[in-house]
Amino acid sequence: TADLLQQQAQLAALGMGDQQGGAMGQAGAPAGQMDDQMALQRQMMLQQAQANQVMALQAGLGGQLDQNQGWGGTGAGAGMFDQSGAGASGIMGGQGIGAQGGGAGGASMDTQQQQQLNLLQQLQAQQQQQAAEHAMMQPAAQRARKSDNASPMNDNGGASGKGLPKSVLKHLPLLEKNNQDGNRLRSYYSLSVDELFCLPTIPTNEEYCSRLPTPINPNLLPRFDLAALQAARFAEVALGALANNQVALALELSNATVLCLRECVEEPVHPSCMFDVARAYLLHGIFRSFRGDMVRYFKYRRVCLTHLSQLDNVKGVEALLAAISFHDAWAYMIHNASEAALPDIDKSIPPLPSLHDGEQGQNGDSKYGISSTPSMVASNPVNQMWIQGPPPVFINNDAPALSRSLDALACAIRSCCDQANARFEGMGCDTGSCGGGPSATSSAVMSNQNELCSRNMVLSAFTLLQQHEASSSSINKNHGHHLVISAMDAFLEGGDEEEAGGFTDSQIQSLLSVCNTAVEHPLLLHQGGPTYHMVSNAAILLCHLLNGMHANRSGGESPGEMEAALFEEVLDTFIAIRKLLSIHRRKLPVRLRCHGIPRPNFALGAKGISDEPGAPFIDLGETLMCGCRGCQGFVLMACSPCVAAERAQAAALKTDANVNKEEGAQGSEVNEFDKELYDLGVEFDLDDDALLNVLSRIIAT
Repeated sequence: TADLLQQQAQLAALGMGDQQGGAMGQAGAPAGQMDDQMALQRQMMLQQAQANQVMALQAGLGGQLDQNQGWGGTGAGAGMFDQSGAGASGIMGGQGIGAQGGGAGGASMDTQQQQQLNLLQQLQAQQQQQAAEHAMMQPAAQRARKSDNASPMNDNGGASGKGLPKSVLKHLPLLEKNNQDGNRLRSYYSLSVDELFCLPTIPTNEEYCSRLPTPINPNLLPRFDLAALQAARFAEVALGALANNQVALALELSNATVLCLRECVEEPVHPSCMFDVARAYLLHGIFRSFRGDMVRYFKYRRVCLTHLSQLDNVKGVEALLAAISFHDAWAYMIHNASEAALPDIDKSIPPLPSLHDGEQGQNGDSKYGISSTPSMVASNPVNQMWIQGPPPVFINNDAPALSRSLDALACAIRSCCDQANARFEGMGCDTGSCGGGPSATSSAVMSNQNELCSRNMVLSAFTLLQQHEASSSSINKNHGHHLVISAMDAFLEGGDEEEAGGFTDSQIQSLLSVCNTAVEHPLLLHQGGPTYHMVSNAAILLCHLLNGMHANRSGGESPGEMEAALFEEVLDTFIAIRKLLSIHRRKLPVRLRCHGIPRPNFALGAKGISDEPGAPFIDLGETLMCGCRGCQGFVLMACSPCVAAERAQAAALKTDANVNKEEGAQGSEVNEFDKELYDLGVEFDLDDDALLNVLSRIIAT
C-alpha cells in the first residue's frame, strides 16, 4: 500500500542518515574520536523519530483491528502469528473479515498485516540497539553508579534499594515475608517490645499502594515512600536481633534504619506513610536507649513528636502515644524525675511550637486542663522531654482500651517515682538539699486524687485490659500488661504485720505471678519501659519475704506444713528469677542496670538454724543497688532513714565509678569481640549524627 511504502522509505532514509552521520563523524575526527555532545543529540533525534514511527504503525494496526469484526476473541493472538495460514478461527474468527469477505481478501489482509508486524519488529530492534550504544557512550563511572543503584525486587514485587549502600542491600531479604531469618527476628520483636506496645502492623507494599487516594502498582512505588516503609521494618528486626542477643546484626540493622530514613528525609513525607516514619523514629530511639544512648533517644523521640503533630484522626496514633508514654516512664525513673539531669537537645532538635486549641471541651479536656488530641499532646511544652501531667491517652474515651490501659500504668509509675523522690528529698532536707516544687504529674494527681492516684490508675488499667480481652478475638494473652499490673498491685498493697514476712497472701501471689511470668517468658525483660526494673524489685521483695519466714523458723518455732511448702516455693522462684536477672543484667550498660541481687545463705542446719544467730537468709546489705531512687526504696524498706540516705549516696557514687570505668575501658581494655562491637558502634554513630544534623536543619527552618 502507499502508506506502507512511505513508512518504509522513511525508515530507509533514517538508516541512511545514520550511516552518513557516522561516516561524517569518523571523517571529521582527526584523532579518531567524534564529538560526544553531537553524537548524543543525533541519537536522541533518531530515537524520537523511530518512536513516532512505532506509534504510527501501532495506531494503524489498532485501527485495522477495530474495523474488522473477526479480530477479537481468544484466538486472535494465536492466529496473528500463525505462519501456516490457518487464520479462520484466529484472525478472522468464525465469519471472515466481513459479510462480503472471501478467501482472497483474508489472504491479502494477512500479508499486509504480516509486513507491518515485521516493520514494527525491525524498528523495536533498532531502538534497543541504539539504546545499548547510547549506554556504552556514557562514562564508565556513571555506568557503575547506575549498576550499583540497580533496584532489586522486594518481597512485594516493588523495586527496592535504589540509592542504598551495599550494607543495606544485603539485609533487604530479611524484610521479605517468606524469609525465615527475617520472620524469626520479627517474632523476637513481637514477643518482647511489641508484646506491650501492640503497634499496628506495617503494611506490605501492596496494602500501602491500595490505601493511597489513587491506588498505584507496587512496582511504581516512589522511592521515598518505599524507604520509609523499609525504615520501619528494619527498626523492628533490629530490636528483635537485640532481644536475641545478636548484637552485631542488631547494630547493622539499626544502621540500615538510619540509612533508609536518610533516603526519605529530604522530601516531604507523604501523609499515607507519616505514621510509619514516626514509628521508625520511635523504635530506633528505643534501640538507642537500650544501648545506653539516652541523648539520641531524646532526639529521635522529639523527631517522632514532630510527625505525630500531623497525625490527628489517624488509626493507631493512640498506640504510638501510649508507647512513648510508657517508655518515658522508664526514662523518668532512671533520671529520678530530674529535668536538670536531662541532656540539652533544644539547640539541635528545637522543641515543637506550642499550639492553642480553642475546643478545650473535647475528649475530657475541660476536667484535666489538657487536650488529648495528638497534635496538642506532641506540642505541649511539658511533654517535650517526657510525657507528664494527666495521662493524655487514658483520658481519651475514644482511644483503644489497650492503649488507655498502658498510658494509665505509665502515669501510676511516674506518680510512684515522685513519691519515692519526695521521701529521699525529705531525708536530705536537714542538709539543705531539698528539691524544688512538685512535678506536673504530682500536681495533676493532687488535683484529681480520686481518678489519678496510683491505686486507682492500676485498677482502671486492669479494667480496661479486661474490656479489651473480652472484645478482642486475638490469641495474644497480653502477658506484658498482666505482668506490669501484677507488679504494681504488689508494690502498692499495704503489708500485714501478722503474716509471714509482713506480706499479705494476695501480695505474695502477685509477686510469684510476676516472677513466674518472667521465667516462662524471658523476652518480656526486653520490653520497653521499666518492666525489667519492676521484675528486679519483685525479686527484692521475695528476698524480704524469705528473710521474714527464715526469721520465724530460726526463732525456735517449728514451721507448719503450709509454711514450709510456701518457703520452698518462694525459694525456688527466687533462685530461678535471680539467675535470669543476672544474665540479663550483664548484657546492659552499667547505667541501665538494676539491682545486683545477692545469693541466699545456704549455710543452715537441718532445721534452718544458722551458725550465726540473727544472720539474714539473704543479706540485702550486699545488694548492688540501682541508681533509681524508686528502686532503692525496695532494698532499703527495712532501714532507718539515715542508713537509707547513706546507702543511697554510696550506691550513686559506685554507679558513677562503674560508668567511668566502663567508658574508659571501651576503647582499650576489652576483649577482641567487644572491641569489634565498639568499633562498629562508633562507625554507625557517624551515620546517626549525619541524619540528626539533616533533621536539625530541616526542623529549624
